[in-house]
Amino acid sequence: MPSRFTLYQSAKEPVPLKTWAWNLYGPGVENIGRDGKPEIIEIPQSSADQLLVRIDTVGLCFSDVKLIQQGGSHPKLCNRNLARNPTRLGHEVSLTVIKVGKKLKTQFSPGQRYTIQPDIHQQGKSTAYGYTIPGGLCQFHLIGPEILSADAGSYLLPVSEGLSYAEVALTEPWACVEAAYTQRRRLLPKAGGTMWILGNPDDVTDYMFSSGLEAPTTIVATDIPASLMNLIVKEIDAASVSLIERNGLTTKNYPILCDEFTNGLGFDDIVLLNPRSSRTVSEAIKLTARRGTFNIVGHTALDGPVTVDVGRIHYDYIAYIGTHGPDIAASYGETRNRCELRAGGTALFVGAGGPMGQMHVQRAIELADGPTQILATDINPMRLKTIEERFTALAEENGKRLAAFNPETADETLYDFVMRRTNLHGADDVIVSVPSAELMAESACVMKPDGMLVLFAGVPNGTVAPLDMSPVYLQNAQFTGTSGSKIADQENIIHQALNRRLSPIRSVAAIGGLDAALDGIHAMIEGRFPGKIVIFPQLRDLPLIGLTDLKVRLPDIAPYLAPGDVWTADAEQVLIEKYWTP
Repeated sequence: MPSRFTLYQSAKEPVPLKTWAWNLYGPGVENIGRDGKPEIIEIPQSSADQLLVRIDTVGLCFSDVKLIQQGGSHPKLCNRNLARNPTRLGHEVSLTVIKVGKKLKTQFSPGQRYTIQPDIHQQGKSTAYGYTIPGGLCQFHLIGPEILSADAGSYLLPVSEGLSYAEVALTEPWACVEAAYTQRRRLLPKAGGTMWILGNPDDVTDYMFSSGLEAPTTIVATDIPASLMNLIVKEIDAASVSLIERNGLTTKNYPILCDEFTNGLGFDDIVLLNPRSSRTVSEAIKLTARRGTFNIVGHTALDGPVTVDVGRIHYDYIAYIGTHGPDIAASYGETRNRCELRAGGTALFVGAGGPMGQMHVQRAIELADGPTQILATDINPMRLKTIEERFTALAEENGKRLAAFNPETADETLYDFVMRRTNLHGADDVIVSVPSAELMAESACVMKPDGMLVLFAGVPNGTVAPLDMSPVYLQNAQFTGTSGSKIADQENIIHQALNRRLSPIRSVAAIGGLDAALDGIHAMIEGRFPGKIVIFPQLRDLPLIGLTDLKVRLPDIAPYLAPGDVWTADAEQVLIEKYWTP
């Protein structure tokens, strides 16, 4: 007789007609489920182009909090009436195919395992599994063309038996971490776009523009040197590029110019020549289009910090690039604009104690040719202790140094801590996982002149912070940010996990069954556990348990944890074997 776990893997259980699920009926935690409990709902008869899937694990994600708070007014739901048309949380999933529709039988078969890349685009429109499309906080549900036949084809990603169910679910948040170090910015002038070159009347620099002038459809020139104007005229003569002059503008006129040539959407590319005033830069930056480039060319530091919309760095992928000249085109390209952590450097992780922050720390430790010193800061002593316990040995195994710092209890400032650890040079890379503009600005001050600031936590667009932009063009500093991930990012994480170059499973901090999901959501919001909470929907009655408590609460599972109370595939197998009811 096969074991329960073998039977579970085979997915040969009877096809269910109903499922327990946590639907979301409106804003607020109180609108998850019915009276604080999951509800049993019928599973519609599957059509020829649908799959019936079993949800094996769901990772709870803090990004769901915005959806819980806003309900149908969340941007992805477009004022949907959730009372009549509910959705369901759960975009980090591991699933198994149970039943295959007739049209899909050549592509899928029962027992196959998958995860989902939730950032789905349909006819160019952004949707999302776990948002627009009801997610995996249930036991079973149907998947159809909304996931299988979207713009990138199928958003299901196959996984092998080499990965545990919990590990598979965590490939999605890990993909978001991986995406933070893959180039998302456009680093060349936009083909067919609108470029604004803004100079100042007293600048006599003999600029070059060795490449890129043929890309835009329109170039608006303001107070640029005559030599550069002559060069542009010569270069665009055969390129069908319109050249317009608008001289003598004040900062008050900048928005008018933007409206005239971009309908208020912003210039695709802005080139700022020899700026001196931070106010001028602050006003011009506002007029950069989404995914635009802002190229500063100069050799003199600005007179103060620039007011920068840090939300747009994260969500709009604006590329702040620069060079000290005279070739304007030298600012562009990936060679000058890195996005990966510096090999052999020092990486500072601000807000490192949260689930995502810990992933950043772990990635830096396990990254080949990555930083040799990792500095982790957090104001939560429990989380900081977890980082030390979980990653100190791992860092030593990889020949790296890990140091933790709590700014609220230390007898020195963050600045002093970083400078002491870097011989007054500053951190090569600063990664901020806290949605605070003030903290983002403070963190930028401990960065090397040629360092990289990564804004991983998103603050709303319109949130501004003072940043020193002079190092962007004087020393090649980088200011980057990313939101979400793509299929390729998640595929990369799956590949790394299978080849044991990365261990997503280390991120698990607590487990629970489907009925414990609401408790898990409360715990996630409260920061009760120093890592990810993973729900096993097929184990309904399993309470929410932190891994450090397994010795007491599940003594039959605890011996299968790895040292440091790390979740393992063996622990998961025994859990399903003992607590799953066919």
